[in-house]
Amino acid sequence: MKIEVIEPIGKVRKAIFGNVLEALKECGINGKVEVVRDLGTIIKYGVKAAPALVINGVVMFAGTSLPTEEIIKILQQNLSTFS
Repeated sequence: MKIEVIEPIGKVRKAIFGNVLEALKECGINGKVEVVRDLGTIIKYGVKAAPALVINGVVMFAGTSLPTEEIIKILQQNLSTFS
């Protein structure tokens, strides 16, 4: 499973990465989380605003820093697409 976090610079950056790690752990999703800051990759995914979470090439959310609980809900609703 390929898990990518597109991060902005600053305080939000630290919050979103930690929230994503915690949510993945809570959902039992294993995999290496990669931080993406490459503009070409960000454009390829069509992300216009960071932060964003991309799993297996699918943008799960973008443009807002979500709390862990909201990320868990998104992951649980989309677990079947990760296999």
